[in-house]
Amino acid sequence: MNKEEQVIMGFRDLLNKMVYLNKFKMEDHLKGHKPSEVHCIEYIEKNVDSNVTKLAEAFYMTSGAISKITKKLIKKGLIESYRKPDNKKEIYFRLTEQGKVIYKIHEELHKEFQERDKAVFEQVTEEQFDSMLSFMDKYSRHLDAEIKKQGLDMKSE
Repeated sequence: MNKEEQVIMGFRDLLNKMVYLNKFKMEDHLKGHKPSEVHCIEYIEKNVDSNVTKLAEAFYMTSGAISKITKKLIKKGLIESYRKPDNKKEIYFRLTEQGKVIYKIHEELHKEFQERDKAVFEQVTEEQFDSMLSFMDKYSRHLDAEIKKQGLDMKSE
């Protein structure tokens, strides 16, 4: 296996381990909420005037899939839709008080996981962080270009 393959496999393995390790606590504390729903809640809280288009772009999902998730979240009383007075066409989302509770639980769990992994990150130098961030940025921009080239760009739909 060459170094390129080792890096890709390493990323995949790390992500799978993180998901596996975090899964049980997330499921226990966020019973009845799918990961896609919780991540939509997180995005809506962190991004003002979130709408179906912005959510679809952020999660590389179709607008139809996001519409289904947001309808479920509205039905569960976790988000509400609204329109701006100057734009009656576009529908936006914001969290309800119940939605904010789910968001806070999710954030607390992330802080807990960050604390668990702190020992590793404390050993990483600024130069190593900069190098990793630079690589991820380059690779991400390359993948964005590939998505666009293959006509899969959500932004152009």
